[in-house]
Order: sequence, then C-alpha cells, then structure tokens
Amino acid sequence: MVFINRNSEKKNTSGKRRTLFLVLTIVIAIAITLSLSTLYKFIFKPNIKTPDKGCFSLFIPTGADFEAVKDSLYSNEVIINRNSFELTAKIIGYNNIYPGHYLLKDGMSNIQLINMLRKGFQTPVKVVFNNIKNLEQLAGRVSDQIEADSLSITTAIRNDSSICPCYFIPNTYEFYWNTDAESFIKKMKAEYENFWNETRIAKAEEMNLKPEEVSILASIVDKETTKTSEMPRIAGVYLNRLKKHWPLQADPTLIYALGDYSIHRVLDVHKEIDSPYNTYKHAGLPPGPICLPSIAAIDAVLNAERHKYFYFCAKDDLSGYHVFARNINEHNRNAEKYRRALNKHKIYK
Repeated sequence: MVFINRNSEKKNTSGKRRTLFLVLTIVIAIAITLSLSTLYKFIFKPNIKTPDKGCFSLFIPTGADFEAVKDSLYSNEVIINRNSFELTAKIIGYNNIYPGHYLLKDGMSNIQLINMLRKGFQTPVKVVFNNIKNLEQLAGRVSDQIEADSLSITTAIRNDSSICPCYFIPNTYEFYWNTDAESFIKKMKAEYENFWNETRIAKAEEMNLKPEEVSILASIVDKETTKTSEMPRIAGVYLNRLKKHWPLQADPTLIYALGDYSIHRVLDVHKEIDSPYNTYKHAGLPPGPICLPSIAAIDAVLNAERHKYFYFCAKDDLSGYHVFARNINEHNRNAEKYRRALNKHKIYK
C-alpha cells in the first residue's frame, strides 16, 4: 500500500508559488527600475546642444503652437533626442504656448527647457537705435529687434496725437521681444519722462527753452558735427544767435528740407527752398527736430559753452572739426579756406 503525503505536495506547490512570486517581483522591480531610470534620463539628462556651446535665442511668435516650437528647435538642431523632448512635454503638460525670446543654454535638460517655456520665463532683448533721420526709419530699425512690424509701429505713432519725435531718444533699451507697437510707444514715453529729470528741466528753463525746443536745437547740433567735444561750443553759437534774434542759418536744416542727404556742399541755390525748415529765411528754431537727437547733443545744449562766437566753419584740413569766429570778416576768411579745400578735393556738391 502506497501512502501519499498530501502535506508534502502542498509544501512543494507553495514553495514553487513563492519562488515564482519572488521571481516575478524581482522582474517587475527591475522593469520598474529600468523604466524609471529611462524616464529619469529622458526628463533630466542634458538634451540641449547649442552652437559652440554658447547660448541660443529661441523666438516664439505670437499665436505659435507646439508644432511651430518644435519646428524652430529641430530646424536649428538644438535638440539632441527629439523623442525624449516630446515625451517630457507630454508628461509635464506643455499646452499653453507663451510667445517671446527664450535663451537656451548648452546642456539644459528637457524639464529645464519645458518649464522655462511653459511658464513664459523669457529673456528681454536689447533694442538699440541711433543715427535716425525720421520716424519711418525708427520704425524700421526697431521692427528688426522686436516682434512688432514697422507698419504697425508707424501707424501707432501717427494715430497718437500726443507723440513727438523727441520722445524717441537714441539709446539702448530693454524690451520683451513680443512687445507690440502700442506697448513700445508707451515705454518710450516713460523713458522720455525719466530722461527729463528735474536737473535737465531746470537747465532748459534757465535758457527759456522747453524740452522739445532743446531737442530741436540738439538735432541740428547732432548734424553739424560728429565730434562730441565740439558740441557744447556749437550749441553755444546757436544760442548766441537765438538771443540776438538772428537766423540760425544752419546748413543741416536745408539738407533736411531738401531731403537730399547726399549733399556735402550747401550752395546758394539750396538756400532758396521754400520750407519752414529753411533757417536762412526763417528766424528761430525750425518746427521740429531734423533727426532724433542723441543724448550727447541734448546734454551739449543743456550745458552749452558760454562764449562770444557767432559763426563757425569746417576746418580746411577736412578733419571734421570746426573753426569759430566772433565776426563776419573772420568767418569769411575761414569759409574761403574751406571752399578752397573742397575745390582741391573736387567736392562741388
């Protein structure tokens, strides 16, 4: 007779189950560990490679979607692993696209990049403009540096009756790249108010000039010389003429009136132009600035040199500097020397 040990069979079966459970647990743990490790690498591993390991500027236009963001990143080849980037974006929930300028650094991880983008942590851009003749040129220069186009900037300026060209003082300013035309103008007005502090306003009042009038005179000074050291003396000449109620007789105002910036030699025929900007025919300041005056020129007017000069003429060495005179006879001699120098170099217009 054979006896079957039921307890032994149960023990063996139970042991096998425990072993199987243990093996499955280990396998699952390994799988989870590998998955978590892979996921960790996808999210936290460096995934941004910028040119020359510097910074890369990502510009996201207003109205862009995730596809547009991807296209910009991929076309510039700054994403190392595209799948990991898209998976991380899906896991974190990068749904709201904030426009702007974002500065990407070499070695950034997916989560660092996506958190920056989804929270709108953009980096301001430096907007620089100088040597501007008119507001149309200003709009073109600024539109190259922010999202707003030149037409919208020009239109916004024309539609704002309170705008004066003097509000736009050439300098370097910080803006968010996605600034629109109206916001640009609003900030420039604020910058203008900050520029004209109590000290500058007090100096203008001492000369019986309004800030706008200082800027108009400064625009002429700006066009008379590129030598900053001469600006206060030239400003002094024009202020002396204003005090005596003389015409300014400023050649740059004729060039502005004619609209021909290729003129190097102002002739008598140019002085006949019928324009309120003809300071040979009309005494006092012209009705507006002939360019957007620099800070150097504005401060030169506010700190004009006090002297007895009423005339100045370019030096005959064509260095860009000027010689100054107290009376017309002295000035005529200086002017004749300059004319001979121009003739010698065959500069006739």
